[in-house]
Amino acid sequence: MTSSEERPPDFRRRLFWLAAILAVLFGIYSAGWFYLADKVRSETDKAITELNGNGIEADCANLTVSGYPLSFAISCDNLAYQDDTRNVAVSSGSLNAVTQITRILSPFAQLRGPLRTSFPGMAPLWIDWDNLRASAKLSWPLPRRVSLEAEGLSGQTDPADGNDPAELFSAGTVAGQLSPNGQDIGYVGSFTDLEIDPDAIDGRVLPPLDGSGDVTLKNGVALIKTQARSLRGQAIDITKLDLSSGTARVTISGPISVNTDGLIDANLMIKLNDPKAVAAILGAAIPEQKSQIETGFAGLALLGNEPSMPLRIVKGKASLGFIPLGKIKPVD
Repeated sequence: MTSSEERPPDFRRRLFWLAAILAVLFGIYSAGWFYLADKVRSETDKAITELNGNGIEADCANLTVSGYPLSFAISCDNLAYQDDTRNVAVSSGSLNAVTQITRILSPFAQLRGPLRTSFPGMAPLWIDWDNLRASAKLSWPLPRRVSLEAEGLSGQTDPADGNDPAELFSAGTVAGQLSPNGQDIGYVGSFTDLEIDPDAIDGRVLPPLDGSGDVTLKNGVALIKTQARSLRGQAIDITKLDLSSGTARVTISGPISVNTDGLIDANLMIKLNDPKAVAAILGAAIPEQKSQIETGFAGLALLGNEPSMPLRIVKGKASLGFIPLGKIKPVD
């Protein structure tokens, strides 16, 4: 007898029921997938219609939901939002957002440029990039993490009167990540090869810069929920802010807060690497203060190649070590 003939009837019945259960489960999954896809389309169309009905023009051109059965993808050929009442306009290239079924809580999205913006009091901007990717780690009630990475980022003005655009900046890479920690929100970010066009900063010259930061916004969750627009009553803890160019480096750490009157309090530590190189950069960027900068940094160079000093601000009055720096105006 063959091995198949030796199998008892119970085995074949179990195999049949297993196949039937899998077919039912797949059917339920398929129905759920297509229901969700239809819901996304209808709710997006509804939201756009409601916005347009309130005097706002919004569009997600050629909205498509795809990816069945192993993923769920949403794409638009371009995004646009315009509010003539508030004189606000934003548009971008195509959007592709995807989540894998095996990682349903970890969606990611890619956005094509350019991003064109127009806001009151600001020159219209044209921001472009080679690659831009956003990702998230979803949880309840807040995401565990939201990240953004860009390569080949650049910005320029976007005049509507036919004038030539003005270059503003370019950067090799830019990355940032937000993550809640209790009621606080942490930010970790970095950039490389940042070049700021001299015309964008009144002719001042800066070399290519690299930077990184690790900052905590105190009570940030509540601030986002209330959409606070004032810095008053806010506080941050700077684990590390780092700005460098070649051997020149400035590192800052410590807490900063703003009281209800808008006065700043801070207890910061500033560390320099290669003070002479830092002085040369500042002297080129602020030529009207070049002699004072060189004199001050010459004294710091006597403390070694990596001197540190405290920067304290008490109700807006700043001092660097024992040297008073003056008073800082209240902030809004």
